[in-house]
Amino acid sequence: MANRRRRRSNARVSTGAQQGARQQQKNFMKYGLGALASVAVVAAVIFAVASSSGSSGEGAEAPDFEFSMFQGIEEVGFRNGNLARLEGKPLVLNFWAGLCPPCRAEMPQFQLFYEEFKEDIQLVGIDIGIFTGLGSHDNAEELLRELGVTYPAGWTDDGSVPRKFGVTAMPTTVFISSDGTIIEKSVGAIDANFLARASRELLAAEVAAGAEQGG
Repeated sequence: MANRRRRRSNARVSTGAQQGARQQQKNFMKYGLGALASVAVVAAVIFAVASSSGSSGEGAEAPDFEFSMFQGIEEVGFRNGNLARLEGKPLVLNFWAGLCPPCRAEMPQFQLFYEEFKEDIQLVGIDIGIFTGLGSHDNAEELLRELGVTYPAGWTDDGSVPRKFGVTAMPTTVFISSDGTIIEKSVGAIDANFLARASRELLAAEVAAGAEQGG
C-alpha cells in the first residue's frame, strides 16, 4: 500500500510546482541570510522512548498516522485525517507540546516561515505532549492562543507516533518531500537559518524528483 501511495503522489509534482520550487530556493537564500533573527539556542527536552526500532530516518517513507486539527482545517482540508492526505506538497512536520519551553521558543520562527512560504511548503505542528509528559491538549491550545500562532496545528492520540518517527527529544521537526520521503530530521529547537537551509534542500529534492520524472 505504501508503494502505491508513493506512485500516486509522484505524479502530483507538476511543472508549475517545479518552477515554483526553483523560485522559492532563490527566496530562501535571502530568507536564510538574515531576513529573520535567530532564536537563542535552547536545549531540547529529552525523554525516553519505549523502543527506537521502527523509527524512520532520512530516506525512509514517513509513517502514516491519524491526527486531528486545532486550527488550519481549511488549509489541510480536514479536521480529522491522516498524514498520507497531505502528500503532493512538501511538508514540514513539527512535533511539539504545550509545556515544552524549547517548543515555545521556536514557534515564532515557524509562524514567520509560514507567513512567507505557505504557498510552497505545508507546515503542520502536531502536539504529542500527552506521550512526553509535556502537557495536555488544553495546554497546547493555550500556547497557540498565547503566542498568536495561526499555522495549521493539531494533535494525535496515536501513542506509537513518537517511536515511529524516532522522537527522543522535544521539539522534533521532520522535513518530508511531496512523495512522502523523509529528507531530514532535526531534534531540538531550530532557528531561522536552519529552517531556511533545510527548506532549500527540501525544495531542491522536489526539483530533482521532477527532473527524473521528466527525463
